[in-house]
Amino acid sequence: MTVILAPTPVTVADAPQLPFLVRFRLKGTPWIPILILLLIIVAAMGGESIAPHDPNGLDLGAAFRPPFWQAGGSYDYLLGTDNLGRDVLSRIIAGARVSAIVVLYAIGFSGAIGTMLGIMAGYFGGIVDMIIVRITEIMMAIPTLALALIFTATMDPGLSTVIIVIVLTYWTWYARIIRSEILSLRERDYVAFAKVAGCGPVTIFLRHLVPNIFNTLVVLMTLQVGQVIIFEASLSFLGVGIQPPDTSWGLMLADARQYITYAWWGITMPGIAIILTCLSSNLIGDWLRDLLDPKRRQL
Repeated sequence: MTVILAPTPVTVADAPQLPFLVRFRLKGTPWIPILILLLIIVAAMGGESIAPHDPNGLDLGAAFRPPFWQAGGSYDYLLGTDNLGRDVLSRIIAGARVSAIVVLYAIGFSGAIGTMLGIMAGYFGGIVDMIIVRITEIMMAIPTLALALIFTATMDPGLSTVIIVIVLTYWTWYARIIRSEILSLRERDYVAFAKVAGCGPVTIFLRHLVPNIFNTLVVLMTLQVGQVIIFEASLSFLGVGIQPPDTSWGLMLADARQYITYAWWGITMPGIAIILTCLSSNLIGDWLRDLLDPKRRQL
């Protein structure tokens, strides 16, 4: 008599694991946004050295030269020139460096300050938590533009002022989110075991809490890249941010706004650069959130 055995059910643990690169590809990797950000990073690192022309070089004879695909355009000025004959593409490349510097310093300092305060508030609780939460609420109640105007009235407008204003504004985001994460993590067993073992607060912070909030920090920093770029461009557009002879995308928008009716490329090209950079950073942030969060993983 033939005995037919029932097929053994395959559990998730017994299922064959796909290679990492295949799983990485199947996660819906946003290759186009990654490529755009890589181009921005290359432009920021190269700056004036890879620009086809001097970003601040004046040539009134070539003023209002249209992009190369329009009548009157030239391949010497691929994206056209502004009212002073400056190459738009070269100024966009130079502005990428300013945006990268602002993003690097502003997000770095605001992330460090907000993370430290959020960990302290969530871990210690009590009076420490109350003081930090109240300071956070006060800072979030102050309009960002008003804070920028106050600083520019007491300090010279420029790159350092923009970074200071962004740091004072954006650390509150990190403090609130990290505090909520720490309130949950401090109740975990491994934190209680570390306390029983005699570990101090600094050791618990560095070895048990920070590694568990690292994914949240990475996603939050990525999502704030676009916000910081838009904020810096807004300040420069209003005249309280980056000042000439430095070049920024917001300053390019301010210089070209009065010529938009007959020199549309002067304001359109830096606007496209801002839009593409912000959209790319947001898409990569959403992808990292899905990739790093176990609850959102599909594979």
